[in-house]
Parts: sequence; structure tokens; C-alpha cells
Amino acid sequence: MAKLTKRDIVVAISNQTGMVQHEVFDVVQRTLDKITDSLANNIAVELRNFGVFQPRLTKPRVGRNPNQPGSSFVIPSRATVKFKAGKIMRQRVERLSRELKEASERTDRQKNTATRGHNGG
Repeated sequence: MAKLTKRDIVVAISNQTGMVQHEVFDVVQRTLDKITDSLANNIAVELRNFGVFQPRLTKPRVGRNPNQPGSSFVIPSRATVKFKAGKIMRQRVERLSRELKEASERTDRQKNTATRGHNGG
């Protein structure tokens, strides 16, 4: 699966705006730093049409070591970040979900057809 890096974002924005890459990098990095600082200070970050990042505390839970049956330990609560996608992002990703599902179904049908052909059925 492909991935998008911070460098890819900087290059794309630089190409689209004509801004120098190191200036774009500085803006992108400052944006990410501000988001991180806000979350670290228990302040939610809402980016319209993108989503909401919300700091939250997980509940303590019991963990088990599969290598030592019968032993258990408490995993303490800790701060994490919850992300809830915005409406536009959710809609676009749902479209991808449908496309991936359809592609998977086509692949499954092709495999079934090929398997029947090899089995004489």
C-alpha cells in the first residue's frame, strides 16, 4: 500500500503554489507542531471537513501474556488521541470502501472461475 509522507505534502504544495519548498516545509511543520502542542495540553483540534483530534484517557485494563498462561497484569490508563473523520473525508473514504469491496468481489469471482476450470467442473 502506498503512503503519503510529509515530504510528499511539501513538494505537492510547493508545486501548486510556487512557494519555495523550505518555506512550505516550515509552514507544514509549524502546523503539525501546533496540533501536537494543543493535544499535549488537552485541547481538541477541529479541522472543518477533515476531522477532530481529541485527547482522551484510556481505561486501565487487564492484559495477559500468551507465553505465560494464567498470568495477568494491569495495563495502566494512558493518554491517547482519538480521531473522528469529518463529513467530507468520511464520504470520500466510504466511496473507496465500496470500490475496494467491488474489486475484492471481482477477484473472488475470477479465482472461483479459475478453480472450477482446473478441477474439471
